[in-house]
Amino acid sequence: MGFGDLKSQSGVQALNEFLAERSYIEGFVPSQADIAVYDALSKAPEASLPHALRWYNHITSYQSQKDSLPGVKKPVDSYGPAGAAPAKVAAPAPDDDDDDDDLFGSDDEETKALKAKRLEEYEAKKAKKPVLIAKSNIILDVKPWDDTTDMNEIEKCVRSIETDGLLWGASKFVPVGYGIRKLQISCVVEDDKVSTDFLEEEITKFEELVQSVDIFAFNKV
Repeated sequence: MGFGDLKSQSGVQALNEFLAERSYIEGFVPSQADIAVYDALSKAPEASLPHALRWYNHITSYQSQKDSLPGVKKPVDSYGPAGAAPAKVAAPAPDDDDDDDDLFGSDDEETKALKAKRLEEYEAKKAKKPVLIAKSNIILDVKPWDDTTDMNEIEKCVRSIETDGLLWGASKFVPVGYGIRKLQISCVVEDDKVSTDFLEEEITKFEELVQSVDIFAFNKV
């Protein structure tokens, strides 16, 4: 199960295909699942495997804080595309008082009406399935004015932004030169509710602290 031998080309190819529609091995933020798979690789994926390479470079940026990432690290074979059985659509269960009805053995009007009712009920159940909500994982670079800016205060201000469809994730301070650091913070948003323009406008409202906001990474989840 899992990806197979991640030190082989076939294993890394399986990882690349798995990450084509995912940002992380599990969930919406970096976790111990990503660290387990990352550690199983012998080197960075080749450029011909862009999804695996993008994920590898991103997880590399968390190596200094990998022990603090959420989740429990399991054997690498526990992760990957194999072993998950496809969900089966359950047929509508017949009522107890209809056990003796032969729905397919008679063509009389009563049986036809009962079959039509059952089909209508089944279609109604299918129509009530939850609508898939489109989400994105966004990593933002928040830059201060200078090296005297309180970066902890910037992070506090950013995380104070709350709205429906927005969930803040992991963050870190990244050196950019001349003693200046930037805040790199991830979030998961519902596409129909939260836009990148909204995030930029809200963060730059803290104009005494924040110089600019850039999109470091943007992936559908």
